[in-house]
Amino acid sequence: MLESLDLTHFAVLGKEKINFSAGLNVILGENCTGKSLLLKLAYTGAFVSHSIGKSDRKTKDELQRALADKLKSTCMPDSLGRLVSRRQGRNRCEIQFRFLENSADPIDFSFATNSDKEVKLESDLPSLWLKSAPVFIPTMEIMSVYPNFASTLKERQLSFDSTYLDLAESLSVATLRRLPTHEQQLKESLEAVMQGKIVYENNRFYLVSEQDNKGKLEMPLVAEGIRKIALLAQLIMNGSLRKTSILFWDEPEVNFNPKLMRHLASILVDLTEKGVQIIMATHSLFLLREIKIMRFTRKIHSPANYIALAPGDNGVTLSQGGDLDDVDPVASLEAELEQGDRYMELP
Repeated sequence: MLESLDLTHFAVLGKEKINFSAGLNVILGENCTGKSLLLKLAYTGAFVSHSIGKSDRKTKDELQRALADKLKSTCMPDSLGRLVSRRQGRNRCEIQFRFLENSADPIDFSFATNSDKEVKLESDLPSLWLKSAPVFIPTMEIMSVYPNFASTLKERQLSFDSTYLDLAESLSVATLRRLPTHEQQLKESLEAVMQGKIVYENNRFYLVSEQDNKGKLEMPLVAEGIRKIALLAQLIMNGSLRKTSILFWDEPEVNFNPKLMRHLASILVDLTEKGVQIIMATHSLFLLREIKIMRFTRKIHSPANYIALAPGDNGVTLSQGGDLDDVDPVASLEAELEQGDRYMELP
């Protein structure tokens, strides 16, 4: 699991250290404060640690190449130097990942404003690597377009970052014959929300409804919010999302109505209780409140961390804490509260 991320001059950020909890981690902020880039940077470190860890070629050159390639394909700048904070003259971005599996042995690298696709490893090779592959869920769902979407991404140059292909490849893994008890419970809770089960036939996903009048539905005919629930169910069923996994999710609230968002909050809390580390970016005050209500009513004391990004006179500043009330300001959330006040004042 990801323990911390130290960064200097990355994108719109200056010098920051982010500590991650083993459970829930929420990145907040207005547009253009770097939420998605920060999420993708964290995912890059986890992805590379796992991929190099299972490779037979564990060398400094391979690690440098993997970090550069993944960071570029995930964030999609014209060159890596575009990810360095804009300053007069040259500047250098410094990144350090620490993982709970090997906290004393970080991955530390840097690149400059004139870097195209090269990074410099500043640390020794780690002795331990992430055992579980991370999962990244982007804002656009892919259950309804799989598998043609995956094969097209592999063969052609399209304007989709590599998180989409990574997710499609995770979906391609065959389902397990038997799940551990806690993962079976998660699957069943997701099926209760969907009111059906996921099946894969003729290269397409279907939702087999428990309601007789609906029968078997092709994924494009299923509501998009339910498709995202189905995605989680499939990743659990094939072992891609399990205990010790890291789940990165960019704006999970997209295409969820308030009623379904309450189920989403419950699912996110369930996942952390079953040992999944979640790192997500959101704009939704409703979702955050539901998560807090859920944790309180269930008397859940597992760790959480809130990371708020806010624009300032000297760039974006970062604050973090164990509760939503510990971070300030969260302007995007305050705007929602202010709208509620204005609505109540209407005659």
